[in-house]
Amino acid sequence: MTGGSRGIGRAVAQALAARGDRVAVHYASDRDAAEETLRSLAGEGHVVVGGDLRDPDSPSRIIERADAAMGGLDILVNNAGIAPLESNRHRPDEADLDAWQSAWRQMVDVNLIAAAELTYLFARRLIDRKAPGFVVNVGSRGAFKGEPDYPAYGAVKAGLHAFGQSMAVALAPHGIVVTSIAPGFISSDRQAPKLEGAAGDALRAQSPFGRVGTPEEVAEAVLFLSSPAATWSSGAVIDFNGASHLRP
Repeated sequence: MTGGSRGIGRAVAQALAARGDRVAVHYASDRDAAEETLRSLAGEGHVVVGGDLRDPDSPSRIIERADAAMGGLDILVNNAGIAPLESNRHRPDEADLDAWQSAWRQMVDVNLIAAAELTYLFARRLIDRKAPGFVVNVGSRGAFKGEPDYPAYGAVKAGLHAFGQSMAVALAPHGIVVTSIAPGFISSDRQAPKLEGAAGDALRAQSPFGRVGTPEEVAEAVLFLSSPAATWSSGAVIDFNGASHLRP
């Protein structure tokens, strides 16, 4: 479970543990938050695994440590990523070149390349074991509706969706199911200031339900996508935005 220290990652880790899975909770730098997630998990045998995905050697170490601790991996949830924040806003008519380049490099490296490497390393272990498994990529509605303030974010999430579809075809002969979920705005702790501020009503009004999604709702979807019942959904990109954005 990459990016499992808070928000969607924590909710997914909790849901997986409640189902009876043992979870390796990945974190980049906030070990305390990851340990808090660990303490909240039902059952036993869970571990935390650190690794900054901006480091190109980190995916190998993360998979190796998690695999050793779990005695074999069956599910990979690619959730870790650099989110759109005011600090990395890079609208092309506002940002200078340094900000533009920094945002693109970080988001491509973490949100796409690291996820691709983790998937490769995870899949090769399953193939060597001749074992089935599941990869769930946490993408974004922004891949479809556009992200003018954060174009790198929208682009790399679109890339993650496309990557997942390629892997679904490549890995199906090995019994590995690959899906992606594209959430809209989710009420994580990181987004609380926006929801509580002046933009809150407008964010809730994006959906005809008059609210935003919750990490727990995303977790329930990931539970399905990481179960044998989702096998025939392999290759799908699941819109998960409360009808706030509809695509053909």
